[in-house]
Amino acid sequence: MNGSSEQYGEFKPVIVGFLCNWCAYAGADLAGTSRIQYPPNIRIIRVMCSGRVDPVFILEAFNNGADGVLVAGCHLPSDCHYLTGNVQTEKRTLLLKKMLIQLGIEPQRLRLEWISASEGDKFASVVTDMVAELKQIGPSPLKANTQVSTGNNKG
Repeated sequence: MNGSSEQYGEFKPVIVGFLCNWCAYAGADLAGTSRIQYPPNIRIIRVMCSGRVDPVFILEAFNNGADGVLVAGCHLPSDCHYLTGNVQTEKRTLLLKKMLIQLGIEPQRLRLEWISASEGDKFASVVTDMVAELKQIGPSPLKANTQVSTGNNKG
């Protein structure tokens, strides 16, 4: 992720999305195959379970220039294919939001959603809403600290 999203004036938030393979990723896929329109601001990382998303992954996404992070998994309480992954995710996310405040990052930049495989419209709605909210908040406070990578590093 580089800082070029604001290159031509309008702030275009970058969202990193950690999506559960079984539900949320399938919902995103349904949104695409159904041609449901949503902003192209999200960079999706498919994980087997939302419970697999380590808080360090989220912090690294922010550190690398993400304006927001979406973690999406199976609906509570019992839709998780790994039984309690979504419950663990909810607990971790609540704690991480408190920690983000201490780091000077608005907790609204981290969003947790439950999206099933049949909810392509919900996925599109969540991404659209998150982009609008991040545009109101503005760029991540960590953006100033990220380096722009050109890919032409010679060492």
